[in-house]
Amino acid sequence: MYVSREIVNIQAGETFWEMLLAEHGLDSEGFYKGNDEVSHLQRAGVYFDQVDHAGPTKYVPRSVQVDLEAGVCNKIQSGPLGALFRPDTFVTAESGAGNNWAKGCAELVDSILDIVRKQSESCDALQGFQVVQSLGGGTGSGLGSLLLSKLREEYPDRIVSTYSIFPSPKVSETVVEPYNSLLSIHQLVDNADLTFCIDNEALYEVCQRTMKVSNPEFTHLNQVIARVMCGVSTSLRFPGQLNGDLRKLGMNLIPFPRLHFLMPSYAPMYNPTDAAYQSNSVPEITKALFDRKNLLVACDPRFGRYLTAATIFRGNIPSREYAVRDLQVKNSQHFVEWIPDNVSVSLVKVPPVGQKHAATCLSNSTAIQEVFKRNLDAFAAMYKRRAFLHWYTGEGMDPMEFSEAESNVQDLIAEYQQYQEASADDEEEYEGEYEEQAEEEQ
Repeated sequence: MYVSREIVNIQAGETFWEMLLAEHGLDSEGFYKGNDEVSHLQRAGVYFDQVDHAGPTKYVPRSVQVDLEAGVCNKIQSGPLGALFRPDTFVTAESGAGNNWAKGCAELVDSILDIVRKQSESCDALQGFQVVQSLGGGTGSGLGSLLLSKLREEYPDRIVSTYSIFPSPKVSETVVEPYNSLLSIHQLVDNADLTFCIDNEALYEVCQRTMKVSNPEFTHLNQVIARVMCGVSTSLRFPGQLNGDLRKLGMNLIPFPRLHFLMPSYAPMYNPTDAAYQSNSVPEITKALFDRKNLLVACDPRFGRYLTAATIFRGNIPSREYAVRDLQVKNSQHFVEWIPDNVSVSLVKVPPVGQKHAATCLSNSTAIQEVFKRNLDAFAAMYKRRAFLHWYTGEGMDPMEFSEAESNVQDLIAEYQQYQEASADDEEEYEGEYEEQAEEEQ
């Protein structure tokens, strides 16, 4: 019998759960309504707890819904998924964070951790946590960072993964976003094992250019994020040729512990109204995964090099059809040569709802330093003049924390640059360094 490797989810949102329910044949209350119990329910335990009462089995999300403003949680509870979540898994505060990273509402962390503890204890084989956070506002950045450090303390041997939404100056909502995001990146470097980076600017571009939605709304953006989240977790939730868990994913993708920031892409992307006119072949989907237009981070992979990548194909695809290896050989200059076979491929027969086949790619590319540089430049421009700093120090923050965050992100950018420029010719030099270290240790 297969034992699910469970994940505890921490976020406030519905779209991801709506998609998960559809993929596992569950209705909005968590009761099974599908026609293929083996593939639908065999691994539903990754995200759902089974509750057996008098009637049929109910599948309840293993999730904590958190928002400092009660409006979002109230909307979920009164919406179509209101009966799906446990009533005691909603956590809200009397007032919001006011877009202030320092106002992380420490008093809420204990309540969240109590719910997380309760949900973890009912797991047979907990693999880790999934935190969805927006780095620009106060709740996702401040409370999210505090929560990550607590999870790292309490569960040091479990994988902590985050879906982190990076702010963009083109679609900025608040002037202090550069402060909030840089302080968060500083925490993510040390307290997360896997960070799936999503960029507001790239989301808007995908919706407008690729999906041809002229005025994207939050529902459109959330749909794209949910598709990627479902794509990333596919090989955990369904049987496939290469079955993985978060640890295996990290093992293949993270060559150095600090460089765990991954760029997701998804294909095919199109407007749902055009579905009848789409006939994307598998080679086209493979090519689209490495195309900037389908990337959820606003940077150009051609200006960096891929350290590693993982592609997850969904649908009835013969394994000879996806030509990832050919694409890698043709574009060898964009892949580092000192990590052989650095693109892994997994195949899951269950397609996404409404699509014949699709694919998700997670790439660890040095090009992501562009996102960090953009955040760092905006941060430095304000911090140099100490603008808005009193709002943070007034909440008890030390200005030194800002300097530490700035230098940590500068180091991160330098590390990405170092590995981008590293080539196979450097091997002798590295070997010499290791020999010297070994001699010193002896």
